[in-house]
Amino acid sequence: MLSVNSLSAKLVDEMVARSESYGVLTKTVAGATVLDCGVNASGGLEAGIMMTKICMGGLGQCHLDVKPFGELQLTTLLVYTDHPAVATLASQFAGWRIKTEDYFAMGSGPARALAKKPKELLELTGYSDSGESAVLVLESGKLPTPSAVFKVAEACGISPDRLRILVAPTASVAGMTQISGRVVETAVHRTTDLGFDPKRIRCGAGYAPIAPPHPDFSEAMGRSNDAILYGGVVQLFLQAESDEEIRDLARRGVSSSSPQHGRPFKEIFKEAGKDFYKIDPSLFAPARLVLTNLATGSTLEAGRIEERLLRQSFQIT
Repeated sequence: MLSVNSLSAKLVDEMVARSESYGVLTKTVAGATVLDCGVNASGGLEAGIMMTKICMGGLGQCHLDVKPFGELQLTTLLVYTDHPAVATLASQFAGWRIKTEDYFAMGSGPARALAKKPKELLELTGYSDSGESAVLVLESGKLPTPSAVFKVAEACGISPDRLRILVAPTASVAGMTQISGRVVETAVHRTTDLGFDPKRIRCGAGYAPIAPPHPDFSEAMGRSNDAILYGGVVQLFLQAESDEEIRDLARRGVSSSSPQHGRPFKEIFKEAGKDFYKIDPSLFAPARLVLTNLATGSTLEAGRIEERLLRQSFQIT
């Protein structure tokens, strides 16, 4: 079976070898190799693209493009994978809270498959990794402390020197890029929440605009979510028992199915007391979803791009 950690390790090694080109800084923390992709380093689009590929366990591809969003023309990240369940749910999903007395960050990437975080989501994919090294991506404005390194290494069952960690703040170019790179993952996760077996999703492709960075964390976080909720477009190729099954899946699998849809995410987050768990889960979905049933040849679609909300969130005049 393919090892997402082994595949990703090769991509990390490429970044280390060309660190100046990617605008990243490399250091060692408690034996682990840490790549600063935007905390103190300049980072950039290429670093964000590599972070996206690494988050997907080396089982996805992505590249930059320019797409129309109504009358807007925005730089976007196009992402695709032929292994959607493993690449997104077993690797890319940001589902690991790295918390110690002196550090906190949300972790994603292939190290989750070794640590089995969260266990329930990994079990849905039927995937397990037995790689001898681990790669973790952290969304944080701080580099990991030794205590965080030891915690991750122990959870993965490896020594710290076998661990590679990439870090980028939300409010950085690399950070914003890799968040938009989660557009397919958002769709796969949402359809899984709706009861569809992710192993029946054969391929996935999608794109989302790269939100303009903002020095304020709340602004940056709001923009990064709006990029997918109001600008994300995804097509999934899946095996469904009937077209009626995916018709309902498409209708409920877009952000506009949520009663909280229609306002910038920053406002919704503030209203929820800055608690993600108090936000309607159905909001976390792409703006537009296209589902192709490989069993019948039918394609169904739902949702829409919201140019007005993108303009408002990104402060485009």
